[in-house]
Amino acid sequence: MNTADTFAQYVLPTYGRFPIVPVKGRGTYLWDDQGKKYLDFCTGIAVCSIGHCHPALTAAIQKQAGELLHVSNLFQIPQQAELAKVIVENHVKIPGKVFFSNSGAEANDGLIKMARRFGHKNRQANGEARYEVITFSQSFHGRTLGSMAATAQAKIHEGFDPLLPGFRYSLFNDLTALASAISPITAAILLEPIQGEGGVYSATPEFLQGIVALAKKHDLLVLFDEVQAGFGRCGDSMAWRTICPEIEPDGISWAKGMGGGFPIGSFWVNDRLIDDTTPLSSLMNPGSHGSTYGGNPLACAASLAVLEVIETEKLSQHAQEMEALIRKEFATWDHSIFDDLRGAGLLLGFGIKANSIPAVEGKTPAQVIVGEFIKHGLLTVPAGPNTVRILPPLTVTAAEIHEALTIIRTTLDTLTHA
Repeated sequence: MNTADTFAQYVLPTYGRFPIVPVKGRGTYLWDDQGKKYLDFCTGIAVCSIGHCHPALTAAIQKQAGELLHVSNLFQIPQQAELAKVIVENHVKIPGKVFFSNSGAEANDGLIKMARRFGHKNRQANGEARYEVITFSQSFHGRTLGSMAATAQAKIHEGFDPLLPGFRYSLFNDLTALASAISPITAAILLEPIQGEGGVYSATPEFLQGIVALAKKHDLLVLFDEVQAGFGRCGDSMAWRTICPEIEPDGISWAKGMGGGFPIGSFWVNDRLIDDTTPLSSLMNPGSHGSTYGGNPLACAASLAVLEVIETEKLSQHAQEMEALIRKEFATWDHSIFDDLRGAGLLLGFGIKANSIPAVEGKTPAQVIVGEFIKHGLLTVPAGPNTVRILPPLTVTAAEIHEALTIIRTTLDTLTHA
């Protein structure tokens, strides 16, 4: 029985999988079970941030696996403490505290719980708790019941009613709509500074500044989902700083690239006072949240290795340089299929012109184009129906960028003349 048949018989069909069976990865390249080599500009959807099988990450996992894999969070795990310190001091650079989970959806659930704790502490004028979190059109925050309810996409909700209450959806980059959405029960605003699954749209500086002003006016929390965008991918350790560096959020979630392929997620909570004596971070006290596997020694050792490579090799700056290279080349193209290039750093999305390629029944334009790229040896990923997303490792070279752009250009020319 081949891999496809085994999947069909034993694995729930929750993904629309491409017909590729990866068996080996090195740096920016993947090989399938037939020996075909691919340039990987998907990287597990922004996960393999320092490429496949980076020596530093491999060595850290091997070393820690030979010493201690897991202990309970009832004990003090030194690797967890060190990783939290690195995140706060070297990346967020704002006093706060970190909780470790296994995924981005779990991290976002933690932020949602923290927002509700805040709404119970700082109540409405009538004494009732606040609990509502405002999120935005085309957002994506995960697939758990909480993070799914926070996601403002109807297709994600289909068949899972009733959703967890306590969310209101507003229009992305529209301050007037946001101001109208705020009510006495609102406790927090949650958004991706750069949307990934929703089409690689960036919040404007004015929008982020306006969110902070509205939050201050109404005593709300500002929460950033940087699960896909964080830790260097967008040209700074923190994606929001690429847009509006002067603001300070109350909470941030991460996952994906912080482990380089090893499962780990986390969220950070600001230490700022929410009254005369209470730090915001103190609301998540013993018993308020937990994770059996989150922050175990092996996961934290892996993440420490990844973040060290990102820092020492200045990969945030490198992401900016590679973005400039891509944009310079894109500016010279005949835009008969791709009409714009959105995003920042190495989280970029090519927008597809309406009716620019022949329709294929059962497939979105993005899926059609991604499938054609695969045939030519390039792995990318859709971001909604009309955007092709590229997410190369932060270690990608200029030569590999040029190789990918050549494949993209050649494939688009073929589709144009089909």
